[in-house]
Amino acid sequence: MSSQRKIKPHQCSVCQKEFKRKSYLTIHSRVHTVEKPYQCSECLKAFSQKANLYLHQKLHTGERPHQCSVCLKTFARKSYLDDHLKLHAGERPHQCSVCLKTFSKKSHVLSHMRVHTKEKPYQCSECLKAFSHKLSLNKHLSVHSGEKPHRCSECLKTFSLKSSLINHLRIHTGEKPYQCPQCKKAFSRKSTLDMHMRVHTGEKPHRCSKCQRTFAYKSSLIYHLRSHARKKIKRINVS
Repeated sequence: MSSQRKIKPHQCSVCQKEFKRKSYLTIHSRVHTVEKPYQCSECLKAFSQKANLYLHQKLHTGERPHQCSVCLKTFARKSYLDDHLKLHAGERPHQCSVCLKTFSKKSHVLSHMRVHTKEKPYQCSECLKAFSHKLSLNKHLSVHSGEKPHRCSECLKTFSLKSSLINHLRIHTGEKPYQCPQCKKAFSRKSTLDMHMRVHTGEKPHRCSKCQRTFAYKSSLIYHLRSHARKKIKRINVS
C-alpha cells in the first residue's frame, strides 16, 4: 500500500508553507509580519517566540545550566555548548573558499571572509571608525565612554567588557580551553588560537602596501614596515 502524504491543513498565505497546527502557523507568520510580542522586562528587547525570550533572560539571571564535560565551562544555551564541544573534538566542517581555513561554525566563516573582502560593516557613531566585527566595535566604544564596570576579584584590574574580564581571569586560573586540532597546543583565548592556526594553514592576511609582501601576523608587518622607513631615511641622508 502506497504511503499517503500527511495532511497539513494550515497554510501560510504569504509563502504557502504548511503546518499541522494553527499555533505553528501563528508563530511562523511572525517571520513575515516581524511581530515580536514577547518583551524582556530587564532590557526591553523583544522576541517573536516565548522560548527565545526565556533563553535570553538567562543572560540577566546568570543561569548557565549546560556544562562542558571536558573543561567544565558552563553555557546558557545547549547550542552554545554544542559549538564549544567542537573545539575539543577538533571538528571544523566549515571551510573558507579563499584560503581553505576551517571553522567549527558557519558564522565564523562569514566573519572570517572579511579578512579577504576588507568589509567593515560596523561603524562607531562617535568617530566614524569602521570595524569588521561587532565585538571590535564594542571594544572600541570604551575608548569614548571610559567605563570599566567589570573588576577582577584577584588583582582588582577593571575592564569595559565582561568577555575581557573572563579572558583575563584565565591568567589567574591557568585555564586554556581552546585547543589546536592539529598539534593539540592549548590557549587561553580564541583569538590566540586563531593566530596560531596560521602556522598550519599558511594564511597571511596582512599585506605591506609598499612591496605587497604578506605576513601572518600584524606585528610582523609592523616590524617589516620599519625596513622601508630605514631605507627612506638612508636615501635622504645620502642625497
